[in-house]
Amino acid sequence: MQVKDVVKLLDEVAPLSYTEDFDNTGLLVGDMSSEVTGILVTLDTLESVVDEAIEHNCNLIVSFHPIVFKGLKKITGKTYVERVVAKAIKNDISIFSIHTALDNSWNGVNAMICSKLGLGKRQILIPQEGTILKLQTYVPNKSADKVREALFEAGAGAIGNYSNCSFNSFGKGSFMGNEDSNPTIGQKGETHFEDETQIGVTFQKHLKHKVIQSLFKNHPYEEVAYEVTTLDNTNQHIGMGMVGQFEEPMPEDKFLKHIKNVFNSGCVRHSELLSNPIKKVAVLGGSGSFAIESAQAAGADAFITADLKYHDFFAVEGKILLADVGHYESEQYTKELLVAELSKKITNFAPALAEGRIIKSKINTNPIRYY
Repeated sequence: MQVKDVVKLLDEVAPLSYTEDFDNTGLLVGDMSSEVTGILVTLDTLESVVDEAIEHNCNLIVSFHPIVFKGLKKITGKTYVERVVAKAIKNDISIFSIHTALDNSWNGVNAMICSKLGLGKRQILIPQEGTILKLQTYVPNKSADKVREALFEAGAGAIGNYSNCSFNSFGKGSFMGNEDSNPTIGQKGETHFEDETQIGVTFQKHLKHKVIQSLFKNHPYEEVAYEVTTLDNTNQHIGMGMVGQFEEPMPEDKFLKHIKNVFNSGCVRHSELLSNPIKKVAVLGGSGSFAIESAQAAGADAFITADLKYHDFFAVEGKILLADVGHYESEQYTKELLVAELSKKITNFAPALAEGRIIKSKINTNPIRYY
């Protein structure tokens, strides 16, 4: 199994096409064609993590955070980033980062937080824009069923809890091929009219290549007429943060104790208690101050995130309970999530690799200590 095969499996978990613009995900160090001897999963790639990978003969590190975030102009070993990259290269270790692609995934970081807290009835907090595309194509009536089914198989036509969704209208198309054409129907140099079905389907952005490839493979015409447009529709399954609910409301003090235990936080920084029961909760792993208004708009009783600033606690004006559990603490279960997903997917692909060669790093990379 090569690095590129693992990358492909990770893209099924969290397509990199949903990475935020500011981020740096994907293969940061290494060679896609390298044979994988083992995979080490970590939250951060530090020198000690590279040493751990060497110890366990893992030549691929799957890291949540990217070790190279801003461009490196030199590698002299003066910074921890330079030392990590140099040590990885010296020991033929590849480093892959998944970061905000996993943040935006329906089954990603925030889903894991909801699971650990016991939150159900989940919804995306801030849907990512421009992630739903629409395809319209025109097919001879006799070939419409074949093309439509092929598009469904490629993942098109899925809307929320429904699949195989399409809209079909009927009309008459016309075309005339030039001397270099080789028409499937009609004669070159003559205008031909054909009874056609217009098929319209929507699909997720990351499926675009697969859907178009399927269209061209199954469409009978030499030249395929089609249109792809980006929709403003809200994506129910891609975006930052989540909102979920407890089965029963929880008093604020019990809620704060609950999240402190779940995240094993050194402390939980929180806003003024409001004497309101907590039932609906918004969560966003990592730095989430930008989502405070979204959490309020969603009707959440509390918002769990990290890296809140002094004035963030003023800004809520008693409308919601803010809880800062710590950056590392909020994302710590990402390792568990990635190990589980990779083990499940690789079992059928490379059983020998899946058996004991996908390792969760034992190193706590949290740079913050509590006194």
